[in-house]
Amino acid sequence: MAKIHFDPQLLPVEGYAGEPPLAPERLVPSWVRQRFAAPPPQWQAEQVDESWLLQFPRLKRAAVLVPLVARDGALHVLLTQRTDNLTNHAGQISFPGGRSEEFDSSPIETALRETEEEISLARRHIDIVGVLPEHVTGTGYRVTPVVGIVAPPFELAADPNEVAEIFEVPLAFLMDGMNHQRLSYELPEGKGRRHFYAMPFERYFIWGATAAMLRNLFHFLRA
Repeated sequence: MAKIHFDPQLLPVEGYAGEPPLAPERLVPSWVRQRFAAPPPQWQAEQVDESWLLQFPRLKRAAVLVPLVARDGALHVLLTQRTDNLTNHAGQISFPGGRSEEFDSSPIETALRETEEEISLARRHIDIVGVLPEHVTGTGYRVTPVVGIVAPPFELAADPNEVAEIFEVPLAFLMDGMNHQRLSYELPEGKGRRHFYAMPFERYFIWGATAAMLRNLFHFLRA
């Protein structure tokens, strides 16, 4: 399942998650830092059926950075669009990050290293506030989302072999359940149906693993 054989943007929208948007006071750096410092005990990540992942004998470790850029009194999520020539998730919207290496001391180190390699965002600009639950992708990776507050000014430069574009989306848009579309598609060889979320923003179609991790950030911040 390294490559998808359909255009997710052409799938019918089956519904919307529909939860109300987060209150504005929860969308500022100080509140996000406080939430990660003292997580609510009752919060729950979204449950996903991963039975179809039994096709993978062993999952590979990876980590991504969820960069929350503090800009103009609000937070924005920094995202990338992957190049079309990659083996996995070509052309898709993603967080900066990648596969863990043996010399990485932790998922945080993986996320910081990969972010610097992919978009040249220096770690001195990033204040790591915590991690979200792991997410398993359809390409056999177990991904740790590492959340960081990013302080401008900073300079970015995309690695042309991996990143086609770098852009930002207001966190307020992504933390609104009415912007979370529900879609699904048939897995090959009669292996069932896979459901996923999409969060289209302007000309960017955010879906799959990236949208799933944003859903968990949404649940965490609203709990």
